[in-house]
Amino acid sequence: MLFFERYESGERAVLVNIHFGGRAIALEEDEQEFIELVNSAGAKSVALISGSRSQPQPKTFIGSGKLEEVLAAVEDSEADLVIFNHELSPSQERNLERELKCRVLGRTGLILDIFAQRARTHEGKLQVELAQLEHLSTRLVRGWTHLERQKGGIGLRGPGETQLESDRRLLRARIKNLHARLDKVRSQRNQGRRARKKAEIPTVSVVGYTNAGKSTLFNRLTHSDVYAQDQLFATLDPTMRQLDAPSIGKLVLADTVGFIRHLPHDLVDAFRATLEEAANATLLVHVIDAADLRWRENIEAVETVLEEIGAQNIPVLRVYNKVDLLDEDRARVDRDENGRPTSVWLSAKSGQGCDLLLPALTDILLADAVVGRYRLPASYGSLIARLHRLNAVQDEQYDESGNVELSVRLSKADWDRALHQEGVKADQLEIVKFA
Repeated sequence: MLFFERYESGERAVLVNIHFGGRAIALEEDEQEFIELVNSAGAKSVALISGSRSQPQPKTFIGSGKLEEVLAAVEDSEADLVIFNHELSPSQERNLERELKCRVLGRTGLILDIFAQRARTHEGKLQVELAQLEHLSTRLVRGWTHLERQKGGIGLRGPGETQLESDRRLLRARIKNLHARLDKVRSQRNQGRRARKKAEIPTVSVVGYTNAGKSTLFNRLTHSDVYAQDQLFATLDPTMRQLDAPSIGKLVLADTVGFIRHLPHDLVDAFRATLEEAANATLLVHVIDAADLRWRENIEAVETVLEEIGAQNIPVLRVYNKVDLLDEDRARVDRDENGRPTSVWLSAKSGQGCDLLLPALTDILLADAVVGRYRLPASYGSLIARLHRLNAVQDEQYDESGNVELSVRLSKADWDRALHQEGVKADQLEIVKFA
């Protein structure tokens, strides 16, 4: 069985965050998020060492003076590990462990540990294991430095394969197996998406920075009980629920994993199967923590990941959450010059303004909709009944002759399908008013 480094509850950790230029406030912001990540992993921060450099030191990432400072902090606090808020090469991790005489992890290892704790579904666990193994494969030598020579002696002579080579071979086989299983999951997801597309059921994916309130909003809209906590990466596995929307009928709402600044590319690749729900959505609901002073930077981080997964051209509705924490906590809908919703301000926790979201979604999804008033004879009763079933009728009035005037709002695809199924051509309908 392969061994993964995992935190024990309350494990003491010295944190290291080095600033490599940019805005002065960026160091403080990174440190705050770094501490939140460590707390989410369950480790106990006993010291934070920060500093500035023009570029990383190739051998140990930090200079000799800073290395002595970290070593002193480890010895004084009797820390179990040192966590860097940076990507470390395998050789840098080994050199640091040799100097500090304790375990050393980089940012990817820290996030992977949180992911391992959060994964609940079969797919999520497969993705976490794959990411762990691919990260571990470059660092496997660290655990077997005492076995780099081939075994020898009575009863220990083997086929000439070192223990390290044997483990690497097993690792490659397991990674290949996981890729095959995730390909099967991806195929099943694609099949589900094709079925929804064929049925013209729109998919709305909820995306956003981690801990922005996506799952809380998802639960309020769908009356679900998806795990939602005030911690980073509370949601790892995608959750999908069906929702009834006015004038649209059914739509699928998908809750996704939260994004984060400097999300390692390896993790984006490993979780591509999950992130494909966002890449193939009809509409993205980008949830933003309006009470976070870094909300602009968080938006940029989310948009960067969306671009990486090819979702940058999908229509977006921004949702500014947590307005109850603002001085001016007025819920509202912002629209562009054409009256199209661009953002909704609400509080998913208190419910304030949440009633504004679904109509805004409807306005966007029906941007190319058929909107008008038609006069239909009584012989079109079957078509009228079908339009009612599609929740497309906003108003109806009957005259003395039995004719009915209907105010209709429906997506173009559903309108065309309804006419085709009833054997009615569009030019046969009398238009009273067309918007």
